Amino acid sequence: MIKLLKATLILLTYLLASLSFAQSSLTDNLSSSVDNNRLLSPNTLFLPVEQVYQVAVEVKESELVLNWSIVEGYYLYRDRFSFSAVDATSQLKAPIFETGKRKWDDFFEEELEVYYTKTSIALPYKGEGDQMEIQIESQGCADAGLCYPPYKQWLTINLVSGKVDISKTPSAAAQAAMQGGSSSNVGQQQFSLGLILIFALLGGMILNLMPCVFPVLSIKALSFTMTHQTQSSRRSHGLAYTAGVVASFVGIAFVMLSLRAAGEAIGWGFQLQSPLFVMLLIYLFFIMGLVFSGYLEIGSSLMSIGQSSERDESLSSSFMTGVLATTVASPCTAPFMGPALGFAIAQPSYLALLVFAFLGLGMALPFVLLAWIPSLTAKLPRPGAWMDSFKQFLAFPLYITGIWLLWVVGRQTSVDIVAIIIFGLVLITMAIWITKLRQASGQKITSFSFGNILAALCLIGALAIPAWSITKEAEPARWEPYSQQRLSELRQAQKAVFVNLTADWCITCLANEKIAFTNAFYRSLNDNQVTYLKGDWTNNDPEITKLLNQFQRSGVPLYLVYPEGAASAEVLPQILLESTLLKAIKSSKKTF
Repeated sequence: MIKLLKATLILLTYLLASLSFAQSSLTDNLSSSVDNNRLLSPNTLFLPVEQVYQVAVEVKESELVLNWSIVEGYYLYRDRFSFSAVDATSQLKAPIFETGKRKWDDFFEEELEVYYTKTSIALPYKGEGDQMEIQIESQGCADAGLCYPPYKQWLTINLVSGKVDISKTPSAAAQAAMQGGSSSNVGQQQFSLGLILIFALLGGMILNLMPCVFPVLSIKALSFTMTHQTQSSRRSHGLAYTAGVVASFVGIAFVMLSLRAAGEAIGWGFQLQSPLFVMLLIYLFFIMGLVFSGYLEIGSSLMSIGQSSERDESLSSSFMTGVLATTVASPCTAPFMGPALGFAIAQPSYLALLVFAFLGLGMALPFVLLAWIPSLTAKLPRPGAWMDSFKQFLAFPLYITGIWLLWVVGRQTSVDIVAIIIFGLVLITMAIWITKLRQASGQKITSFSFGNILAALCLIGALAIPAWSITKEAEPARWEPYSQQRLSELRQAQKAVFVNLTADWCITCLANEKIAFTNAFYRSLNDNQVTYLKGDWTNNDPEITKLLNQFQRSGVPLYLVYPEGAASAEVLPQILLESTLLKAIKSSKKTF
């Protein structure tokens, strides 16, 4: 069973690494056929940035009017707009904005002014020639959770004819104007690149302090005091770990750049947009936490997966540790990757990959220094009983990260998915408990024992049930939310109405919906043109309370059928059968 758990952990690591590279390419193939109504579904598919935000330009005598149309469910930030004239003969004055909507932004953690649906910006200008070229930079997000990187566009405007050409890249003349053709500008660009690489290296080093990464690095660093005693061995493992980290960063960057070239809107942390990926991360952090807590033992430590006395296997273990460190770093590193990504996307591909390679190198640098400078290793604390306590302490950042990811997946999907993932965690714990129980009783564990089979089924269920729940197609809503206004509108229009007052904590309500609210019931609603209003009393709602009091009920469920043109409602039993519902719905229709 321990071997099975070990294999499961290794599989999770590989799944996470591969899924982070590949999941967006799957959505890319489907995004062109996505209906806007699906944007807020659990399997959210986001549109390319150029499709979400489109601008049309009106050319006036001394003013440009930029009219943005914005797809429903997306918005633009007012303070993220910037405008600059490319040529020296043109001057732009301060833009004039419309008043937007104030919105608390979780991405920037402040209240910002945003634009939904459309907005117009007046841009006064002064130009001496017949043509001008300006650069526009904007940034927006989706309500479903995606924030695009800053988006640049170049407008070439014929001031005589009013013709406007819009491009994602500057013209050759604009490039020459921006570069200025001088060696000083070239030197400045080189200096900027060198500076950004230095910052990327320093940023990668800072990533080691994140709660997702620090436990991994700490345990692996301390393992140097117990293993790989020779200088040659330490260097080899340091290089293997570095190769794993750098290869992971470069691999993710390559996928991001490829998708960007194909027109997909991708930013760092795009892998966290997949609820399935987030679920696997939750499981990984949970299992790592159990290992660090000492409740589960897989080898000498989590970071020694696959390690043995054989050199090749040990090196592969260090490489996979680097891959694992990069994978688990995803939740914590997104805020630090924005500047590097913004710079990288605007550069040629080889420079972008270089930036991300330096980020990975920075993240691996502390471990490289330990591997290549023996004096630093000598300064590490000596092994002792304190290491077990320290290792157990490191489990808590992992548990906290898992809780945060659980909140993230809840925001992406629903509380139902959160409950299912928690159930999966219970199944994993149960599998471990069964194994430990059999070991404690001294029973011989065989491959086909009942205990092993039960534990394996628990692990399979932990992976399969949440994955199926997340990936299954969301059913369209078959009801409207209850409100007194909507009920009044329908009754004034002589429409038949079915009202269901329920709550998530009401067991009777849930049982009735499973037993009586069948496909035949929904077909009957449609056939008889009955509108279904559902009132959720999970939290206090004065309108629902008022309706309950009207029918002298102190709680839910309450089922009402308003026949066509009737002055009063028929109150149905609190315990429903399918036949009861079908009869009530059929009788609500007038017969002539």
